[in-house]
Amino acid sequence: MTGLGPSANAPMQPGEQVKVSQSVVVFTHPEHRGKPFDLLGQQGEVFRVLNDWKGRPISPTLPVIVAFGKFRAHFRADELERLGGAA
Repeated sequence: MTGLGPSANAPMQPGEQVKVSQSVVVFTHPEHRGKPFDLLGQQGEVFRVLNDWKGRPISPTLPVIVAFGKFRAHFRADELERLGGAA
């Protein structure tokens, strides 16, 4: 049967809590605009998973959009770690 938490192989779903598990440097963070900022260790919530456009399947390079408050960033699923927490 299934375990208590979501399977590591299951696709990420909006609303899941995640942590950035690999070094991802952005230059668009509102508090560090124009300067490199590493998101490693930051926690956020999956906002959206891009897998279709106008009803047609797509395969984007960075399909998982994670919200960190008002700031959002795009990730690959392997750059994120699911956090086990009661919903």
